Amino acid sequence: MTTKKRVGVLISGRGSNLQALIDANQAPDYPAELMVVISNVPGARGLDRATEAGIQTCVIDHKNFASREDFEAELETALNEAGVELLCNAGFMRLLTEGFVRHWLNRHINIHPSLLPAFKGLHTHRRVLETGAKITGCTVHFVRAAMDDGPIVAQAAVTVRPHDTEDSLAARVLEAEHKLYAHALKLVAAGTVRVEGEHVVGMAPEAGQTALFSPPLPDTL
Repeated sequence: MTTKKRVGVLISGRGSNLQALIDANQAPDYPAELMVVISNVPGARGLDRATEAGIQTCVIDHKNFASREDFEAELETALNEAGVELLCNAGFMRLLTEGFVRHWLNRHINIHPSLLPAFKGLHTHRRVLETGAKITGCTVHFVRAAMDDGPIVAQAAVTVRPHDTEDSLAARVLEAEHKLYAHALKLVAAGTVRVEGEHVVGMAPEAGQTALFSPPLPDTL
């Protein structure tokens, strides 16, 4: 039996993408195991999701530390104690220092609600609608020091409908995120993909499996 990769998840809020990873972990053949969920926000809903799933939780409030480095040192301690090998951001609203990113280089992934490199940063769906883009989506990428930057593991496309609002578009993109993140973590944990230079390339994928994932398209416009 192949050993599962030990995964830590960083959150700041409700943890809907965390729940998608928890659900994926129920499959016996899923190649990752969630060991600890860490929040920088006390009382984050995602902590309850983890507890309900029997996953260890930890709160490390960034406001209690004089510097980012001090906060990240405590974060490292918690991850090491849990034996974490791979790290996932799931709505973690903190930028990490170059030193932390370098330590977790190519072992740390994030999900963003756009087709990167387009629409990095906040207020993504508002900006998509303002520009008149016809297609948006979500991206899982390896973390780099720059915000929403790094080699792309997988993407899913979502059609922008003529009468979309921020909320309606966000809801459909979030649905795609839930499918995509579990798929991307599976690719990384199983060693199906690797980083060469600053690009993700495939190893020997399972039948029918690729690094690009597209859920069913929405209804015809």
